Amino acid sequence: MIRKLLFTILLSGFISGGLLAQQVWTLEQCISHALENNLQIKQSQLMVESARADLLQSKLDLLPGVTGNASHAYNYGQTVDRYTNQFATSRVQSNNFYLQSGITLFNGFQKMNQIRQNQLNLMASEKDAEKYMNDISLNIATFYLQVLFYKELVTIRANQLDITRQQVERMQKLVDAGAMAVGDLYMVEAQLAGEESNLVSAENSLDVSLLTLAQLLDLPSADGFDIETPALFIEGDPELGAGPEAIYSHAVAAMPEIKAAEYRLEGVEKQLSRARGMYYPSIALSGSWGTGYSGARQQIDKILPADPAYIGFARTAEGEDLKVYAFNSEYVYKKTPWSDQIKDNNNQTIGLYLTLPIFSGWQTRTMVGKSKIALENSRLDLELQRMALRKTIQQAWADARASLKNYYASEKKLAATKESFRYAEQKFSVGVMNSVDYNNAKKEMTNAESEVLQSKFDYIFKTTVLDFYMGKPLSLKR
Repeated sequence: MIRKLLFTILLSGFISGGLLAQQVWTLEQCISHALENNLQIKQSQLMVESARADLLQSKLDLLPGVTGNASHAYNYGQTVDRYTNQFATSRVQSNNFYLQSGITLFNGFQKMNQIRQNQLNLMASEKDAEKYMNDISLNIATFYLQVLFYKELVTIRANQLDITRQQVERMQKLVDAGAMAVGDLYMVEAQLAGEESNLVSAENSLDVSLLTLAQLLDLPSADGFDIETPALFIEGDPELGAGPEAIYSHAVAAMPEIKAAEYRLEGVEKQLSRARGMYYPSIALSGSWGTGYSGARQQIDKILPADPAYIGFARTAEGEDLKVYAFNSEYVYKKTPWSDQIKDNNNQTIGLYLTLPIFSGWQTRTMVGKSKIALENSRLDLELQRMALRKTIQQAWADARASLKNYYASEKKLAATKESFRYAEQKFSVGVMNSVDYNNAKKEMTNAESEVLQSKFDYIFKTTVLDFYMGKPLSLKR
């Protein structure tokens, strides 16, 4: 039972932690995995979401703004009550409620230009994210081909090592038989040691390139990681297809870095229009409502009768003075109820406001000037992006053509050096050729094989890049 449990735990750990790295990856799988999991790509997508939020906010800025506030306070000491307009010296409670709304009817189309600028910024951010995905894809293709190059290089050097090892065995027999000098054996054994070192170096380079590719894929470990090895040949007389100008014409209309620069140029044009809009007057509509309560406001609660009040006298016709009294009342006050005051103090306003920009310390003129500079800089940036794309395509096309020529030339050279080495090997085996000449013939064949390998992979990579600029997906399937 314990063994079963341990086996299950180990098996589940292997499946969850190692299965991803144990599979053989194709180029398409590597690219797809990177596009889904690369953290920097996710960061670029967050920048897109931020630009989308800016666009939404600029649209919402067209809606009326509404603000409200409320207060509850106590006053101590002498003050003028705002609702009774009288001095209050005792503690007075007060409440205030206020609601205001306003909308800009016209401000030189600044808000509309802001919306359009944010739309263009969003599209530029989307193209930036797309460009980053393209860069990651091209980097993966580069290191994928590098791994394939070192795989073939390891195979070539292993074969070369086998040939030299077989030659050492034959020479050892000849030396033992006294048919060959031991010095020649030492020379070939030295060459064998050098080729063993070259093989180890190629294997190390293969391990490093696999590790680099795994890191580019953000795999937790490169243990067991390997890639598919497709059969890559250059058959017949392949054509490069469209010329560099035709490839550029297609790429300049499709590459995301060009589109992003174009969108940013349009966005800066809207920024300039927005800055110029500050020269225009602005018109705004505003309305408000307010009310409040004061503890100092009172109203009559009761009227009580009081002793008549002497107000003067009156003289009769006979000349007699009579005192005159008036009816008198005593008033009892109470605080005006909260609900009555809220209703009585109700106040509404509505207004149309015109603002004229007369002088702002040249701020508007400065902003317009800086926007013009930014516009010219964006034009130059767009032109630089186009020039860089043209140079990249021209260079890739020239390199591909040169690599193809080098491949054919190195193929002929390899065929000749192989025949030369076969002849040298026969002569060396019978003691007609010395070890120095034999080693030179072997080195020439080794160099020719390396040149063929280098030119082949250089051609494949450059044509893959050119196909990518023509809108084809990155693939090694021919």
